[in-house]
Amino acid sequence: MTAETSQTLDRGLRVLKLLADTDHGLTVTELSTKLGVNRTVVYRLLATLEQHALVRRDLGGRARVGLGVLRLGRQVHPLVREAALPALRSLAEDIGATAHLTLVDGTEALAVAVVEPTWTDYHVAYRAGFRHPLERGAAGKAILSARQSPKDDPGYTLTHGELEAGASGAAAPLLGVTGVEGSVGVVMLADAVPERVGARVMDAAREVAEALR
Repeated sequence: MTAETSQTLDRGLRVLKLLADTDHGLTVTELSTKLGVNRTVVYRLLATLEQHALVRRDLGGRARVGLGVLRLGRQVHPLVREAALPALRSLAEDIGATAHLTLVDGTEALAVAVVEPTWTDYHVAYRAGFRHPLERGAAGKAILSARQSPKDDPGYTLTHGELEAGASGAAAPLLGVTGVEGSVGVVMLADAVPERVGARVMDAAREVAEALR
């Protein structure tokens, strides 16, 4: 801790991160152990976070992330989109195909940023806000591949005709970004994705991940 930082705020944020990493919640004792502070401090932190609906406690006394984080989360997409745009623009212009950043939204893949190339005669119209099942399309399948191999780089995913007839897609997952699950990809009117596109998409995914860290 430096002189410019708040120890209490730091502990409160650590509580939220610990709770976000568990599905079953944590008790005061468990939080006390993980934070290395006494139970009285944890009670105060939880009480403050509860007042802002960022934490809730169930009937068994276990603390969980509260619904208040959803209000904060609504502001995440614009920030993520802004951070990703430079890499997406470069990818779209380099490949000559529509580039996109896709994030998980429940059980669906949601396109939150889309950049179309400026120099091509035609390209796929792919709009921000477009949704599709995670099990269909390169963007969703790339995310699922990262879930299946969380400690490894799964590379890139290729698909053809799964979301739009005649269109092929390539996507690579975002890796190493806490709290963000998504992928970067391109979609093009082609029977197959050119060989060099996969590696380029992976590079763009790494650029976006770095911008979000």
